[in-house]
Amino acid sequence: MKNSKSLSRALLATITYAALSLSNAYAAPQDYEFQLLSSEVTKGPTAEVSVRLVDKRTGAAVSDAVIFTTRMDMAPEGMEMMATPVEEVPSQQPGTYKFKTNLSMEGGWRFQLGAKVQGEGETVQGEVVVKATP
Repeated sequence: MKNSKSLSRALLATITYAALSLSNAYAAPQDYEFQLLSSEVTKGPTAEVSVRLVDKRTGAAVSDAVIFTTRMDMAPEGMEMMATPVEEVPSQQPGTYKFKTNLSMEGGWRFQLGAKVQGEGETVQGEVVVKATP
């Protein structure tokens, strides 16, 4: 009986240590940030917006993220309901994600993104503001 209790305590301690170690292995979604490569983009139906996903702990670009949520709207101009489709296009630079969209009006456009980062448990979310110029 005494050996059984010792074994149970040892097993519980091992499981607790493993759980704590795994939880520290993951970064929090707040440890990542989307950054615009250029805050001004020429308006039009083929406007290109490029963002970099950065691990703020190291400053390194994250190259294998899967972008699965995008939304572009004019919330900065008070017109959140004015949204436009966004299409991901190939990028030549690792850690840089490129998108084609229709920025039909000059002014501020909010670009919201959601991504899964390899090895991370939670979704990374962020937003940037793009200024459409003539």
